[in-house]
Amino acid sequence: MNRGCAPRIIARRIYEPVGPDEPPRWLVDRVWPRGLSKAAAGLAGWARDAAPTTPLRQWFGHKPARFLEFRRRYLAELRAHPEVADALVVAACESGVVLAYAARDETHNNAVVLREYLMERVDG
Repeated sequence: MNRGCAPRIIARRIYEPVGPDEPPRWLVDRVWPRGLSKAAAGLAGWARDAAPTTPLRQWFGHKPARFLEFRRRYLAELRAHPEVADALVVAACESGVVLAYAARDETHNNAVVLREYLMERVDG
């Protein structure tokens, strides 16, 4: 889907404070982050269905050695069900979006892969 926009899509840990001029935050995890209230999260939305399926998430277990295979499988899930990310595509084109995630590893997580997928969708 080419939306004809120049999106601003940022992946950032949910526990980091909201930055100045930061686009709206969307939680992109299937499970609510521990120790975080909904008020403190400051979210525009929760794209739970755009997160990896529970079996894939559990298989990955945030093990960096599994990341390339996780990426392949997660992209396959997203491409098989593009509707799960439609709201994020719209948000990215309208005002930009922060893909908020709880994982500690800032390089090997679902938000990094989801960002890649969203960039594909908006760039066509």
